Amino acid sequence: MAIAAKIIQQPENTSSQQDGKELAGSHILCEALIREGVELLYGYPGGTIMPFYDALTAYPALHHVLVRHEQAAAHAADGYARATGKVGVCVATSGPGATNLVTGLATAFMDSTPIVAITGQVAWSLIGRDGFQETDILGITQPITKHNFLVRNAAELADIVHEAFRIARSGRPGPVLIDVPKDVQFQKTKYYPSASITSEEYLRRAQANVEQPSDYLITQAVQLIERAQRPLIMAGHGVILSNAYEELKGFAEKSGIPVVATLLGLSCFPETHPLYLGMPGMHGPAHVNHAIGQADLIVGVGLRFDDRVTGKVSEFAPKAEIIHIDIDASEMHKVKVATVPIVSDAKVALAALTKAIPVCDKSDWLREVRSWQQAAEERVQHIQADDDMPDPTSILEAIRKVTDGQAIIVSDVGQHQMWTARHYTWTRPNSQITSGGLGTMGFSLPAAMGAKMGLPAEPVWAIAGDGCIQMNIQELATLQQEGVAVKVAIMNNGYLGMVRQWQEFFHSRNYSETPISGPDYVKLAEAYGITGIRVTRRDEVESAVRRAMEIEGSVIIEFIIEAEANVYPMVAPGSAITNMIEETTENF
Repeated sequence: MAIAAKIIQQPENTSSQQDGKELAGSHILCEALIREGVELLYGYPGGTIMPFYDALTAYPALHHVLVRHEQAAAHAADGYARATGKVGVCVATSGPGATNLVTGLATAFMDSTPIVAITGQVAWSLIGRDGFQETDILGITQPITKHNFLVRNAAELADIVHEAFRIARSGRPGPVLIDVPKDVQFQKTKYYPSASITSEEYLRRAQANVEQPSDYLITQAVQLIERAQRPLIMAGHGVILSNAYEELKGFAEKSGIPVVATLLGLSCFPETHPLYLGMPGMHGPAHVNHAIGQADLIVGVGLRFDDRVTGKVSEFAPKAEIIHIDIDASEMHKVKVATVPIVSDAKVALAALTKAIPVCDKSDWLREVRSWQQAAEERVQHIQADDDMPDPTSILEAIRKVTDGQAIIVSDVGQHQMWTARHYTWTRPNSQITSGGLGTMGFSLPAAMGAKMGLPAEPVWAIAGDGCIQMNIQELATLQQEGVAVKVAIMNNGYLGMVRQWQEFFHSRNYSETPISGPDYVKLAEAYGITGIRVTRRDEVESAVRRAMEIEGSVIIEFIIEAEANVYPMVAPGSAITNMIEETTENF
């Protein structure tokens, strides 16, 4: 069951005051976290992790946030990591504490978020004997972590911590779990600080040392770009993870190729840029999906070609050759066979391509796609809408207007997530945080807390539905206790909206178990000691958002929206993305 850590060479000279002193494993754990630059950690104490919590009071540099549920600890660490680019840290005890982290770790794994999770474990003498609160958390988390460790003794603890951070942030980032038996936390040994560098310095060195793509592959890619008549750049989360904003912009402008961004790629390229088209896939606008259907070249940068983007794979970009850039070699040819597979950091690969390509003119193709966009917009202009009730577009436009587009938007999962992705105008880099791969309801509130604590000077909005918000609503108490100001917009339609929409389209409106009730959110906010606002009219939306921004501390705004509002367009599961259900019921 034990997994050995790679031992890191001890430095000859250290400046730690604890160098060579005898320390308990719990104190060594704290020392190692501080050497990794950790300032915030989210967790919940319990029996087997208690020695660590006992030691924690001696390390004021480590600010521990007591969440109200361990799942929220993982999501908060996730939001912190995505907003800051640092490694998020969460802590739980063994058994139910550790298993409550699992959903958050799976979320981070699917979306390539660097997290280190620390769990207590029963003493070595009890492992394998079904001790109280014993769970094989290594076996449970093996498929949803980059790596996990069971610490054998206190002497290897510091090395394991540093190795865990290295793994979490290197290459394609992801979560790593360290399971620490209780007796190891008590065990004393000589502590010699292991060689370590902070996350920022590590990333700087890592990017500087990334191997350049081969000249052969770059030449192949340039040839495809030059001869393409209908090319598209599909930008994914990898652009954000590699901080390749300027490189993507420079490549798009020099090549003249229009850009589409996946759900997790949103905010990697300014939506106000003339080359930006929109989001592809199941809920992508018609002109984007139609463009993919007609494209003769796809330049995929830092994306997985997941099923919500591709729809029916055999009919996705059927006329296109593919240049695929990704740091993870396992993604190559997994869904779509790449004509030119470039295994590289997105920042490095885009810079190499931009240097190699000549200035290209793809304006005829861009005008063609814009004509499809105009036609699609004209088709929906005549549709009558309720002008009295708040609608998702008015809510999102008000948030953007009042915050001048500078807010960090953390959306939950469902209709509101798709409305946010589609109708918020993303211009600030890395301003969109959501659960993409796993689609975890209950993500937004704790993740927004993590984002706000990581970037305390920035406005942070959590966008949720009335189903999602109730999954981790207990974290309002954590926000209040920590004095963290997150503004929460709840789009309340009285349904589990996305499931209800599928039931409408594909199950003959059999709304089985999708109507959902909820509390009086204004009274609930008051009970938690924060401000609650209810908005029932569209003309009240902007003023409510302004009021929320003026109030110190967290605020909940409940927007009562149309009960059966749908997200359009929509692609039926298993269909080609060019076969869309639109509001007009007209398809290409």
